[in-house]
Amino acid sequence: MKSIVVFCGSSQGKDPEIVASAYRLGAKLAQEGITLVYGAAKIGVMGKLAQGALDEQGKVIGVIPDFLKLKEVFHDGLTQLIITKNMHQRKLKMHELSDAILTLPGGYGTMEELFEMITWAQLGLHQKPIGLLNINGFYDELLAMLRTMVTKGFLKQDHYDMLLVDNTVDGLLDKMRSYQPLPLPKWIKIEQL
Repeated sequence: MKSIVVFCGSSQGKDPEIVASAYRLGAKLAQEGITLVYGAAKIGVMGKLAQGALDEQGKVIGVIPDFLKLKEVFHDGLTQLIITKNMHQRKLKMHELSDAILTLPGGYGTMEELFEMITWAQLGLHQKPIGLLNINGFYDELLAMLRTMVTKGFLKQDHYDMLLVDNTVDGLLDKMRSYQPLPLPKWIKIEQL
């Protein structure tokens, strides 16, 4: 993995361990020479993630749609800032720039980004590892809901298993490095995204 897109909240939330883990993740990526691709904000969990990477002289690429530049207070110390026309172009550009996908805690936007990426993987449009950092059980209820979807027949076990989950940065990165994707259906061409 040479680059990882990280989806996370532009808010700081109420759990200091989430913010600390975001900073540790950014620092770890930089120490390992992995480029961080993220939503370009200098505030909230996003800001701590970027700062962790920048403090270790890591390469950080921020991608933000023009209309969010002021609202999310973009980080002006990034290696590269890419401005897109809209949210869809933002996600597509982040996907193009990354070898893997990792999600930290966040709100609706973070969930939407995670589920779009995992849906693309489910459809065979990419084979990148997708990780979920479950800090202090933040995603326990979501994972329970996904297991209910499997039990009720709305989600295949193979597709559930595509989401790699751990509660530590090192553990999750290890799982992502060793991920073996499902074979692509014969009718799929990756460039269809």
